[in-house]
Amino acid sequence: MPQSAAVLAHADDLAGFVADSPSSFHAASTVAARLGAAGFTALDETESWSIAPGARQLVVRDGAVLAWIVPDGASADTPFHVFGAHSDSPALKLKPQPTTGRAGWLQAGVEIYGGPLLNSWLDRELRLAGRLVLDDGSSVLAATGALLRLPQLAIHLDREANDHLALNKQTQTQPVWGLSSALASTGGAAFADLLGEVAAAAGVDAARIRGYDLVTADAARGAVFGQDDVFFASGRLDDLASVHAGLVAFEKAGTDAAHISVLAVFDHEEVGSATRSGAAGPFLADVIERIQLGLGADREQQLRALAASWCVSSDVGHSVHPNYVEKHDPVVQPVLGSGPILKINANQRYATDAAGAATWHGWCDTAGVVSQEFVSNNAVPCGSTIGPITATRIGIRTVDVGIPILSMHSARELAGTADLFALSRVAEAFFAG
Repeated sequence: MPQSAAVLAHADDLAGFVADSPSSFHAASTVAARLGAAGFTALDETESWSIAPGARQLVVRDGAVLAWIVPDGASADTPFHVFGAHSDSPALKLKPQPTTGRAGWLQAGVEIYGGPLLNSWLDRELRLAGRLVLDDGSSVLAATGALLRLPQLAIHLDREANDHLALNKQTQTQPVWGLSSALASTGGAAFADLLGEVAAAAGVDAARIRGYDLVTADAARGAVFGQDDVFFASGRLDDLASVHAGLVAFEKAGTDAAHISVLAVFDHEEVGSATRSGAAGPFLADVIERIQLGLGADREQQLRALAASWCVSSDVGHSVHPNYVEKHDPVVQPVLGSGPILKINANQRYATDAAGAATWHGWCDTAGVVSQEFVSNNAVPCGSTIGPITATRIGIRTVDVGIPILSMHSARELAGTADLFALSRVAEAFFAG
């Protein structure tokens, strides 16, 4: 059955969102800009905050952003509904002194960020994106167009490549971005500077750069394809698909709920979340406390509110792979296009319990969405996400959910077009309460 106009419009909006968010810093900025257009006020963490019923506010911390809606009838013990996701993805991250090369090539010195499928970064055009910190302490966002490529060695020079492709993380992952021999022939070798390329894209003087956080991202835009447009492929679906679903739902949320709605987008999930802008850091706890203090809550009222609160931790999960069915549970096999997933793990790698499962299904019923379940094959280690971290850090009841995908941690991942829209509809029901 062909996808509905609403499903395709959501996918197209997601493709634009991902294109505007090639790094975690861009994702936080894009979320803030869209919410600003929807009437949210940006606050500064270093200044005092005025919190009152009806407030629609946000704060950005590096590559993370928290936004909240205080209902019209809010009191000191009003609970929270937090929809959490993360802004970062596996990538190649620029090292210090990144302009390198050999044998007439200009290359980028990079290290591995997170756990990417390294072979998926081969033979595709890449962008560089992130933030530059200048000599006056200010930060600017920077993003190039297609600039780099990690070329694979030809089959003629490695006849067994199809049998044992494995990249050395130091010597075989440095992308090319120019030709030093061409520069030398025109007297321009001294001006070959990768940071200069990034600075030019940002419109700043490269000499002013004092620090940077720059990562690679797939330069190609997300695309719908397959029979009846059932598939959506894009870079950074882990976890911008969840960020976007929550954002679209949050843009529609009102001030008539019985709880304080929060959109929580964290950075650094792919490397453990243990940073000031990660889920294991104090960002969410700080903001919740400041909201509660602004509403006049004492300590008992704060704890009562948290005890009545919910967090939906949304991140991608594994769809059953038709070529590797044995890697999945033999019975529980979610598949693209059949709805978002409820993630369950006996060892609490996901925070879902029976109460969370029942409540999740209630939100799905309200949204008219069918949900699937995900559990790992007992012989395959289970990953984790921000859910258990948030539950432990804040003490809020938490349920782990997401959408099923293939090619997880690839430079370009694969989702079900309908699942993307369905997750956003459940997020709407969650925010509505």
